[in-house]
Amino acid sequence: MPLDVSRVSDEERLKQLGYQQTLSRSMSGRANFGVSFTIISILSGCMTLYGYGLNTGGPAVIMWGWLFVGVMTLFVGLAMAEVCSSYPTSAGLYFWAHRMAPERSRAAWAWFTGWFNTLGQIAVTAGIDFGAATFLNALLDLQFGFEATPEHTIILFGCILALHGALNTFGVRIVAFLNEVSIWWHVLGVVVICGALAIVPDDHQSTSFVLGEFVNNTGFSSSIYVVAIGLLMAQYTFTGYDASAHMTEETIDAATAGPKGIVRSIIVSLVAGFVLLFGFTFAIQSYSGALDSDTGVPPAQILMDALGTTTSKWMLLVIIVAQLFCGMASVTANSRMIYAFSRDGALPFSRTWHKLNPTTRTPTNAVWLATGGAFALGLPYLWNNTAYAAVTSIATIGLYIAYVIPTYLRLRQGDRFERGPWHLGSWSTIVGTIAIAWVAVITVLFMLPQSSPSPGTPSTTRPSRSVWSSPSAAPGGSSRRASGS
Repeated sequence: MPLDVSRVSDEERLKQLGYQQTLSRSMSGRANFGVSFTIISILSGCMTLYGYGLNTGGPAVIMWGWLFVGVMTLFVGLAMAEVCSSYPTSAGLYFWAHRMAPERSRAAWAWFTGWFNTLGQIAVTAGIDFGAATFLNALLDLQFGFEATPEHTIILFGCILALHGALNTFGVRIVAFLNEVSIWWHVLGVVVICGALAIVPDDHQSTSFVLGEFVNNTGFSSSIYVVAIGLLMAQYTFTGYDASAHMTEETIDAATAGPKGIVRSIIVSLVAGFVLLFGFTFAIQSYSGALDSDTGVPPAQILMDALGTTTSKWMLLVIIVAQLFCGMASVTANSRMIYAFSRDGALPFSRTWHKLNPTTRTPTNAVWLATGGAFALGLPYLWNNTAYAAVTSIATIGLYIAYVIPTYLRLRQGDRFERGPWHLGSWSTIVGTIAIAWVAVITVLFMLPQSSPSPGTPSTTRPSRSVWSSPSAAPGGSSRRASGS
C-alpha cells in the first residue's frame, strides 16, 4: 500500500526520514522539473558529442540510437521516480540505498552509491561546462579571432565554472527562476534553430540519409561494435535527471513533484532532442567539412555552411546560453549531493562541506567543491584532448551505477517496499528489471575503446580537429554531400 502522506507536510515527512528542514523550501514543481530538464540539456549533450556521433555510426546511429536510448532511459527514470516518492530527501540515491539495503550491509551500499553519484556528478559538470567552453571559444574565434587552442578553452572553462559557482552562491530563488527561464529557452531554441535549418539552406539531405546513412570512422571493422559504442552520445546526454531528487528538500509537495520532475524531463528531452538532431543532420552541407572544421566544433560548421556566418553566430549564442543554463543547474544538483553526503559524514572534511550560508541557506562550500573538482577533471585537456574525452564515459558509468543500485534494492524488497504517493503499481518489477539490465549493458559498453589504435586506419581526409571526434576519424559516406563534395 502507498504511504499516506496527504496529511503530512514536507517538513514532517523529512523529519520522519531523520532530517530537519534547513534548506529553503521555495521551489515549485515546475522549477524542480526545470533543474533536471536543464541538466539533460539537449542543446548541451547532443551538440557537444555530435561530432563523435558523426564518426561513430553516423546519422543512422545518431537518430535511431537516440530513440532507443531515450526509451531505455525512461525505464531507469521511472524506477528511480518511484523510490524518490518514498524518500524525498537531498541525500537522494545513497539514502535510498541505505534505507532499503539489508541491515548488516547498509553502510556499504550507501557509501558506494554515494561516491558513484558524487564523482559522476562532478564529471558531468566538467563535461557540460567544458562543452560550453568549446562552443564559446568557437564563437569568439569567429567573431574576434580568439583562436580555439587548448589554453584558451581551459581559460574559458575556468571562467564558466566560476560564473556558475557565483550564481549558486546567491541562493535557490535565483537558480529556480533561471531554471524556469531555461525550460523555455531550450524549447524555443530548438524550434528557432531547426526552423532556420529547415527553411534557409537551398540544399538538404534526404530523409533516407538522415535515418539510414551509416558511417564508420573508428577503425573498427565490426558494424555491431560501432553501433554499440555510438550510443554514448545519447546516453551521455540522458544524465543528470537525479537532480529532481536532490532538490526535493527545497521543493514544495516533494513526494510527487520530485518523481514527476524526473520522468517529465526524460520524456520532453526525448522528443525535443530527436527534433534537434534531425534538424542538424538534415541540414549538413559537407560531412567532411563539418568534422574537419577549424572551429573544432562540427555543429558550428554545419550552422555556418547552412545559414551563413552572421546567422550562425546568433544560433551558436542560443546554444551557448542553453549550455550555461545546463552547467548552472548541474552545479546546483552536485552541491546538494555533496551537502547531503557530508551531512552524514561520508566525505573528508565533512564539517566544511555541509555548512550553510546563514543568509541564503544554501551550501556555499559544497558549491565551490563541485566547481573545483570539475575544473581539475578538465585540466588534462592541456596535454591530451583524447584523455579528456574519457570524462564523458566516467560521468555516464558513474551516474548510472548510482541510479540502478536503489532500483536493485527496491526489487529485492518486493512487497516490503513502502510506496510513496507516486508509484508504478504492478509494473514495478518489470520496469525495474529492464532498468537494471540496461545499466549492466552500458556499464560494460562505455568502458570499451572508442577508436581503434591501429596505425593503418583508412583515411580519406585529414583527422578531425574536434575534441569529441574519434582520433582516427576519417569522414566518409555514400551521400552526394557526405563525402564533402
